[in-house]
Amino acid sequence: MSTASPRNGAEQLEPPPRCPDLDVRDLEQRTRLMRIITRLIAVSDLGNREIARRAGLPMQKISDLLAGRLEQLSIDELQSLRRTIDHELTPP
Repeated sequence: MSTASPRNGAEQLEPPPRCPDLDVRDLEQRTRLMRIITRLIAVSDLGNREIARRAGLPMQKISDLLAGRLEQLSIDELQSLRRTIDHELTPP
């Protein structure tokens, strides 16, 4: 004998409640930032070492970014890089 309660057809057709997957959202945000930053680096007159120095990050982080190793960079690091390069490209 089963102790499970019987389910009617309506309950079985309802999708399970959704909860936001923060890891996916975080990854999407980092991916967007990575694309923006790599384009900015391409048009910047600054070298990669100079960008890393101004952003206060090790050169390895720039290498990771350009190699697409997004898991090595946090959102804060990416935002710092973007601010650094945006500041350089913004006319006075």
